[in-house]
Amino acid sequence: MTRASPWWAKDVYADRKPFLKVRSLLGAAIRQFFAHEGFVEVETAALQVSGGNETHISPFGVDLIGQGGEKSRLYLHSSPEFACKKLLAAGEERIFTFAHVFRNRERTALHHPEFTMLEWYRAHEPVSRLIEDCADLLAVAAKAAGTDNFVWRDREAEAFEEPEILTVREAFDRYANIDLAALLGDRDALARAAERDGVSIAPDDTWSDLFSKILSEKVEHRLGRGRATILTDYPVSEAALARQKPDDPRFAERFELYVCGVEIANGFGELTDPAEQRRRFVEAGAARARLYGETCPIDEDFLDALAVMPPASGIALGFDRLVMLAAGATRIEQVLWTPVAERGTVL
Repeated sequence: MTRASPWWAKDVYADRKPFLKVRSLLGAAIRQFFAHEGFVEVETAALQVSGGNETHISPFGVDLIGQGGEKSRLYLHSSPEFACKKLLAAGEERIFTFAHVFRNRERTALHHPEFTMLEWYRAHEPVSRLIEDCADLLAVAAKAAGTDNFVWRDREAEAFEEPEILTVREAFDRYANIDLAALLGDRDALARAAERDGVSIAPDDTWSDLFSKILSEKVEHRLGRGRATILTDYPVSEAALARQKPDDPRFAERFELYVCGVEIANGFGELTDPAEQRRRFVEAGAARARLYGETCPIDEDFLDALAVMPPASGIALGFDRLVMLAAGATRIEQVLWTPVAERGTVL
């Protein structure tokens, strides 16, 4: 068996160098954008008391060893979100961060166990302002990369076109012929609709599982073609940290940004009710224990901070994916300076 070349082999590195140059250009341009908007760049600690409480995100656990040899469990953060919201509670109003984050069980052409999350928050501003930011940042990224189009494999999207804004209900109706609002919470009815559309289901699939399968198999790959798509108004059950829409509490102030069928950003009108947030954490934790046999503690300090945090909107953008789309890379390792080594990995 031939041993795969390491990422630092000169020929492998030379092939990746043009992508890495684009990465540097995008990072500098995005920092300039946020400075112009009056943001402060912050740095958040990677070690946290909780790795997060979302059902399908697997954190890395580590042991903190004290001077006397005593151990306490900490986690490498899967997002800087909790720390950023604590900074909002402390009085910051416009912040952004480039954070190295860590997620287990994730390694594909678009996933890596360690990657860079660009997060930014606007206190006292609506989620619609973040949608404007997304359109502006796509233009900034394309200009920095010297391209008019984002590319992912055989898909393209014009970089300077205004994004299409599409609700989840509209997307399910258009691409899966499903009236989502009529099936909210009705697991069996959604299962029948999924089967009719050729989506394979399992007896233990929950409503949320079925929603995710339909979104993944029927909808996502069709979004962001020709121009970016902003997918808005997720069912509240699919928006763990977002507040409900005031005009229709069945849905939440959550949106995702898609380019070339690739999801690159997830934005919220932030939930600031600690009791409701605790309820959602407990519910997600129970689902995580059922599916993966794992649990993660709740960050009580975070819930305390929510009680005094101002109304805000926040968003997480996969910076590596944005670089891929701007540079025309096909695998995430191509745009990482030092990819995480894995036996058998070919770069």
